[in-house]
Amino acid sequence: MFVREKTIKGYTYLYLVENVREGGRTKQHIIRNLGRKDAVLAAGDLDRLIASIGRFSERAMVLSALDNNPTDLDARRIGGPLLFGRLWERLGIAEVLEDLLQDRQFGFAVERAVFVATLHQLFVSGSDRSCLDWMQSYQIDGAQGLALHQFYRAMAWLGEELEEKAQGALAPRCVKDEIEERLFARRRDLFTDLSLVFMDTTSLSFYGVGGETLGKRGYSKDYRPDLAQMILALVVDAQGCPICTEMVPGNTADVTVLLPIVERLRSRFGVTRACVVADRGMISKETIAALEAQGMEYILGARERSDSMVRDIVLNDAAPMVPLALDRQAGETQLLIKEVRIGKGSDAPRYIVTLNEKEAKKDKADRQAIIDALQVQLKKGDKALVGNSAYRRYLRKSGKDKGASFEVDVGKLADEARFDGISVIRTNTKITPLQAVIRYRDLLQVENLFYKAKATYDTRPVFHQSDAAIRGHVFCSFMALLLSHELSRLCAARDLKPEWQPLLNDLDRLQKVTLHKDGKDITIRTPTAGMVGAVFQAAGVALPANIHENPTA
Repeated sequence: MFVREKTIKGYTYLYLVENVREGGRTKQHIIRNLGRKDAVLAAGDLDRLIASIGRFSERAMVLSALDNNPTDLDARRIGGPLLFGRLWERLGIAEVLEDLLQDRQFGFAVERAVFVATLHQLFVSGSDRSCLDWMQSYQIDGAQGLALHQFYRAMAWLGEELEEKAQGALAPRCVKDEIEERLFARRRDLFTDLSLVFMDTTSLSFYGVGGETLGKRGYSKDYRPDLAQMILALVVDAQGCPICTEMVPGNTADVTVLLPIVERLRSRFGVTRACVVADRGMISKETIAALEAQGMEYILGARERSDSMVRDIVLNDAAPMVPLALDRQAGETQLLIKEVRIGKGSDAPRYIVTLNEKEAKKDKADRQAIIDALQVQLKKGDKALVGNSAYRRYLRKSGKDKGASFEVDVGKLADEARFDGISVIRTNTKITPLQAVIRYRDLLQVENLFYKAKATYDTRPVFHQSDAAIRGHVFCSFMALLLSHELSRLCAARDLKPEWQPLLNDLDRLQKVTLHKDGKDITIRTPTAGMVGAVFQAAGVALPANIHENPTA
């Protein structure tokens, strides 16, 4: 049924027409002559007819509501809550939180507040105050009515101390520790162990004092020495899944962190034999001696420049290197590898030296670029160059006089060339040199997780004023890492490699519009964009129907 127009003797008439089938042929049958077009339009008869018919059409009802009463429409983003909400349930996070909350009488949905804060970290991050406003644009079941002070209480509960700090421990045992242990226990089976763990640290800066004990000034990896900070250690397993976090005051040196964390791994997760992989910032003679005394295997980065044994003995070893190739996503990586032992016997310190020729060329080119820029700057004056760390390492005084100028240190350039493309690791494992190198390079997955936590999730800076709330806020980033790792794992199983930020943007474009009309709620879902449909399939999450109708609650 449709409206058609016909011109007769110079006038245009409108007819309501239907198609009928007579004798095997389709003909148009005029139901009613609506009148002259100009008269019908002037009187508004056509508009009233369309409005009357439109009451029985969902599409027309939505368009009508937009024109007449926009308050009848409610648009919410649903992509993130649907996808990550299902992963939240599958990983058992909701069940673990509810179980720990059984005997607590908070008077609000703490688990929902924690989920909203974690989802906020995944998408935009920021303070709890900004989270409260952000969640109004999303359809998050059970989160309606949450207030700002309830978010503060939820964060403080996550970081709440369960017992006093033990002597020699880095941090007191908190609620978040019990959550980590229970989550690990849920996914642990006969084939799951922690025989290989990766560990790294970073710093997180505060705006404010940074709690009662966490906020201290120290070496800042945020390049903000003016701010108080805390040190965050992250431990992941061989599959790249986050296991736990440790949060300590900001003036804690990296070399003092490794042993206490290893001790807590043994007590918290039942680790009896493990190989610890950590970077050069955590290595010291005392650390290595303690690990060996406990029977722990290790693969640790060595300091090529500052460690005299490495610089003067290991790197001067005359044994030839063996060429090997590593398969990487970007293609093969050509390496030269050799093993160097200092002394004789099975207990002799074992070092693995690698030379990456591609990295060596890059190091040489980078150094030459600095020297070229340095030569230009020296002609303009040398005093300002001393404050630049990249320049300062290649400068020396041209004489002993107090007013002597600076010049390029040729000897330093030759010394630096020794380290082009070179990396050294120390290990007490029985594996081959190539296996040790591969395991150490897998430490990059921890650094990538830190990059996500600090850049993508923007964990820093932190505004909370108590240790407990700070721990809770940072722990939400840990759970965001758990969710993103699980999604990445599911996508990899389907050979999907979505870019993270574009995926989040596309998830935000997935919305539902609810129209309240004549005692009914008519919900219309927007189409999926980008890789959202494929990612939902990979995660085993069903999308809502395009149009759905329910009686108004």
